[in-house]
Amino acid sequence: MPVADPEVEVLIVGGGPVGLTARALLERWGVSTLLVERYAELSPFPRSRLVNVRSMEIFRQLGLAATITARAFAPEYGRIRFRDTLHGRDFATAAMVGINAPISESPLIGVLTSQDRLEPTLLGAADTPMRFGAELIELVEEAESVVATLVDHDSGEETLVRARYVLAADGANSTVRQRLGIDTTGPGALGRWTTVVFDADLNRWSAQQPAGVYATAHGSFLPLYPDGGWAWIGPPPEDIAGADWPDLVSRALGSADVRVDVLRVQHWVVNAFVAERFRHGRVLLAGDAAHAVPPSGGLGMNVGIADVHNLCWKLAGVLHGWAGPGLLETYETERQPVAHRTLRQAVANSQLMLQAQNRRREQLQAGEAALGQIEVPWSERYFAQLGLVLGVAYHSAAVLTDDGTPPEPSDTGADYAPTAEPGHRMPHRWLKDNHSTLDALGEWFTLLTPDPTRWEQQTTPPLPLHIETLPNEHADLWGLGSHGALLIRPDGHIGARWPDRPPSDSTLHHTLTTITGSTCPKPAH
Repeated sequence: MPVADPEVEVLIVGGGPVGLTARALLERWGVSTLLVERYAELSPFPRSRLVNVRSMEIFRQLGLAATITARAFAPEYGRIRFRDTLHGRDFATAAMVGINAPISESPLIGVLTSQDRLEPTLLGAADTPMRFGAELIELVEEAESVVATLVDHDSGEETLVRARYVLAADGANSTVRQRLGIDTTGPGALGRWTTVVFDADLNRWSAQQPAGVYATAHGSFLPLYPDGGWAWIGPPPEDIAGADWPDLVSRALGSADVRVDVLRVQHWVVNAFVAERFRHGRVLLAGDAAHAVPPSGGLGMNVGIADVHNLCWKLAGVLHGWAGPGLLETYETERQPVAHRTLRQAVANSQLMLQAQNRRREQLQAGEAALGQIEVPWSERYFAQLGLVLGVAYHSAAVLTDDGTPPEPSDTGADYAPTAEPGHRMPHRWLKDNHSTLDALGEWFTLLTPDPTRWEQQTTPPLPLHIETLPNEHADLWGLGSHGALLIRPDGHIGARWPDRPPSDSTLHHTLTTITGSTCPKPAH
């Protein structure tokens, strides 16, 4: 008989960046969790490498941004270079916007860092229990909880864990998603690739022209860590079992006089899909379990981190009683459209990279290689995706327009224009003493207003709320009068806006209970 463990509020399945971020966020909210990971340790492979500016904003809220930046590459590595071989000249290049240099739209800059350097930082961000080498093999939903059966890979012992909710971040081949019978839409498997992690001295070809990715005709070369290490990514050879990996990498380099020390090899599939549902009762999917995104443009991990940033405050509200269970329905409503847009953009990114390489091939075939640079099929703004990174707008019952109704869906496009419209991320503006508008946000609702005294007289339900002063010059910028206000949700998105004074003394109470689906009665004066 399986041994029964104590009940937890949230069981997190999967110990990658998304699951680890969820663990840290939920601990900040005071939610008891257990994270289980089927592998015996964190992944030793670099895998996802780009942490975009929005993810860094989330990590700043968790107090991790400075540590992550210190372990990452310098900004000048935020570039992709196209070459015939690693030791050849660039025939095309593109900057990674928000990585290679600061942007005015955020107090932070994104970074290039390998996943095996990021995950230990995320692991150390919380003290709640984790169990490595424990795989979920069964899941049974009950009226008020979910019962999971786990098997320990070392001992073979089975244990039962009862949780109020399950957050499944167990990857593109999610056991949880498959157990629940949730189908996916999209192209599916796009191809098989191999990553070879190796040591070699390649400074003579890279030190003077740094980049995060060198895309060549023989695969891509990626510097892994500021203190050394490389990866080659390319199609697997026909005979994987008999492959001579050092020779393969040497031939891809186009140079036999470089010593290549292969450390590890990983074979993987590029998947492209979105789950038809992100929720099944008390089980919620996040990250690659909910959407698998091709790696071009570095969007996949980041959209998963944004998933749990959206979800964890809602779970906390329901578990702590200041939000109704219906609030969890807005998770899929808000995040699934983002997943579809991200998938489309990632596929487009892949096509853009192929176009650049195809144009070079045509140039070589025509004997025009001496012409050097080719005209790339995108602007200097790397794949023009800031609209996806910072411009996501939510449309659900957890967002109210100026007239108190949910907003209509819209597509912000590839470009980002800061706006204080409900549903959008709160725009960054520097206030004073290196303090951003985003620094006022946290594990609470935030009301920003030029007139805090008036709004402090409002009745509010028993939920976490901070009222902060917004300087008049910023209020004017966002269309607020001297008594207006912005209500920002714990995930940094604007939940409601009042251009001027509150219509009644119960305005804030009504708005908060509507957004959270709470049934808290209005307190008597």
